[in-house]
Amino acid sequence: MKNPYTLAIISGVLLALAWPTYGVSLIIFFSFVPLLYAAHAIRNSEVFKKKLKVFAVAYLTFLIWNAITTWWIYFATPYGMLFAVLVNSLLMTLVFLLYNSVAKRLPQKLSLIFLPAIWLTFEKFHLNWDFSWPWLNLGNVFATSTNYIQWYEYTGSFGGSLWVWVVNIAIFKLVLKYATSKSIKDIQKNIVVALLLIALPIALSLVLKMNYKEEGATAEAVILQPNIDPYSEKYNTSNIQISRLLLELTAEKITDNTSIIIAPETVFADNTKLSSVNKTLMFFRLREYLKQYPNADLLAGISLFELIKNEKNVGYQTNKIKDGLWFNDYNSAFFMNGLVDSVPLYHKSKLVVGVENFPYKWFFEPLMGDMMLDLGGTVATKTTQEDRTPFTGNDYRVAPIICYESVYGEYVSKFVRNRADFLAIITNDAWWGNTQGHKQHLNYARLRAIETRRSIIRSANTGISAVINQKGDIEQQLGYDEQGVLKSTIHKNQSLTFYVKYGDYIARIAIFLSALGVLFAFTRKRPS
Repeated sequence: MKNPYTLAIISGVLLALAWPTYGVSLIIFFSFVPLLYAAHAIRNSEVFKKKLKVFAVAYLTFLIWNAITTWWIYFATPYGMLFAVLVNSLLMTLVFLLYNSVAKRLPQKLSLIFLPAIWLTFEKFHLNWDFSWPWLNLGNVFATSTNYIQWYEYTGSFGGSLWVWVVNIAIFKLVLKYATSKSIKDIQKNIVVALLLIALPIALSLVLKMNYKEEGATAEAVILQPNIDPYSEKYNTSNIQISRLLLELTAEKITDNTSIIIAPETVFADNTKLSSVNKTLMFFRLREYLKQYPNADLLAGISLFELIKNEKNVGYQTNKIKDGLWFNDYNSAFFMNGLVDSVPLYHKSKLVVGVENFPYKWFFEPLMGDMMLDLGGTVATKTTQEDRTPFTGNDYRVAPIICYESVYGEYVSKFVRNRADFLAIITNDAWWGNTQGHKQHLNYARLRAIETRRSIIRSANTGISAVINQKGDIEQQLGYDEQGVLKSTIHKNQSLTFYVKYGDYIARIAIFLSALGVLFAFTRKRPS
């Protein structure tokens, strides 16, 4: 048996080399094979403490993968980076260890069906619990290879995760067969099958893209990138000063035909009271400017707060100031024009762990105190909302997607089911510096465009502001650390894709198969 730790290192490096934005996505199709071979060899050997050895081998693989691909979190929070890398690697290892335990109790064919099912179950779970960190869900690996995955409009990114595992398993079986026979002739059929499993979905995708036409009437959008340093400037600049800068940028590109102007997440960072959001001098100036352009709406990010003096109104996301006084803290988007006084709001509801969300606060806060991570501004648990209601403009509906929310496919699709014609992503990616972080975040948005077949306008404080079409192609962009403005014509699509209608159905099937696999493996009588 080859050294299993060497094989583990190879797998970890291959997984990292496949990852966007510096990687080559096709490498992912054999990245797990060395790890699978190492675990198989350990299971079938006479070594002592097999489970512990499989655990060590798997953890080494996943630690290398996580560290190389998400090290950039360090620039925002060193503690958060260590937690994300170490804990996410542990979770992946536990999933692999469960597969290994089941594999000893099932025939090989059944165990290899269980493997992708349990992994997809883990990915679905990772989208929904308080420690949610789906950055390395396998379907994201094709974010810069959108020519390969136009069929995400039917499967969502879980289709990509399944594809990755099916091909890796096919190649793993090929390797096992060759290890037994040592004959290329004996594995020729397996080679053909593996190549077809890669080639056919890509061919289907190319056909879909070639025949896809942008759907819907058009609208003119203006996208602002103010390039304000979040560490030194953002929270020390008044909302009035920010509004002046945004209007100067807007004036460069706005026309009488402009339908929407978007500005970044929490660009108005000088906390505003929720109850008086539309009565401030800043909003008055914005509204007066927009009166010159009656067809144009403004969508932008703002920090809001709400003081609470009655304990009956305290919720699980409410923050305590002192006895008898609490507050709700919001990372929000607002929508306004020059003709209407009301200002609709959307409150960010997929929160960054440890920065905007204290996981399982009801349990951990009494034990550990407040452990929120300070990235500038107010450090507090954010208050969310239940519904996914788009903003309604003059002749369109737009989904306000705030930063981290763009990583969640089914979450975004709920806006589209509620009749959003296109997506507006507002974000602040400067926390991570000029690293892979903001580049990966941009490209993950391309997956949402394909899944929903919606045009995307993306405004980053700094990072990369961009326009993405319904095929996931980036049509325009502003680079990192640039101040500027984009103008683009986008499409307002009203049709619903299969994925938008049915969501993460592949993951739900995987959960069912995982439960069956565990039940069957641990209740069947093993042959003596």
